[in-house]
Order: sequence, then structure tokens, then C-alpha cells
Amino acid sequence: MRIIAGIFKGRKILKPVDTSTRPLKDMVRESIFNILEHSKLTNNKLKNLNVLDLYSGIGSFGLECISRGARKVFFIEKHLPTLKILKKNIKTLNCENDCEIIENDVTRLKEFSKILNHKFNLVFLDPPFKDMNVNLIINFIYDMKILDNKAVIIVHRNKDTKEKYNEKLKEIRVENYGKSKIIFNQLLD
Repeated sequence: MRIIAGIFKGRKILKPVDTSTRPLKDMVRESIFNILEHSKLTNNKLKNLNVLDLYSGIGSFGLECISRGARKVFFIEKHLPTLKILKKNIKTLNCENDCEIIENDVTRLKEFSKILNHKFNLVFLDPPFKDMNVNLIINFIYDMKILDNKAVIIVHRNKDTKEKYNEKLKEIRVENYGKSKIIFNQLLD
């Protein structure tokens, strides 16, 4: 795996050693960032954004954000073997000052006081495909009032998953890649 663009372009990051972690393929990640940076669907360019990377795994999404100029990325991950790799990836890229790791279960999001003083412009959710807590997590995020007024929430799901999200979000784009789909949502005014 590698960082696709930005100051860390071409740098390799470690992959998970077990099959329980499913990192985004480079092609899918590149497509997401092309949509974010070049689409007229969102006004979100990555420079100086605060990013919340939920179920962050090895950190490929959040590290790509940092490479492309995000201000700060909060990684939330609970799986210990994956956390070790995430920490190594952050250290390898020497971007510790741009990151905050919260070692806990995403479903306990309301307890994370570290994130309450931030307004997030971009949220990425990449739960295990079997996990059905996505809408609960989105509702937590909305209720915590930590979203910027034009925040984009990106969700990675199995292409066959049917879910309705918070009514305060508008689905702005869906892209399918093999067995998965990427859903772009934006907070309504």
C-alpha cells in the first residue's frame, strides 16, 4: 500500500497482518480523493480540514488526508494488532503532530472528550461490512454538534447494504467498486 498524492506521495505504509482488517484499495482511495478535490458536489478541499477517521484500521484514509494538507486527523480504532500498525505508519511518516489516536470502540464516541473541541469538515466511516451500527454512529456525530456546517460524511459499505441515514444528511453521490460502495453525504443547512 502507498500514499497516492501530497507530501508523502509514493511512501509505503504497512498492511494489516490479519484478514479481519479490510483496508481501502489504492484505486478506491484515489477515486474518493479525486471526487473530494475535483468534484463540484462538495466545497471541501482537503487543505486545513479537521478529519474524523472512524474504524480507521491502518490509517490509509487519514494518512492520505494528512499528506494532502489536512490540519488534523483523529483516528479511532480498537483492534490491537491494527492499532500497532497504525502507530507504526504514523511514526514512519513522521506526522505525529498532525494525528490523534483514540484507542477505543467507535460506539463509545460520545465519551471521547478529545474530539468535542473540534469541528470536523470530513468524516470517514469504514466499519466491518457486518457492522450495523453506522446510522447510530452518524446520529452520535450529529448530536454531538462536532460537524462543520458543510461537513461531508463518507461511508464505505458492502454494495448490497441498504441503510437510511440521519435526515439531516443529504446523499450526494454513490460510487460502486467491486463488492463495495462509497456513499458521500453532506450535512444539510
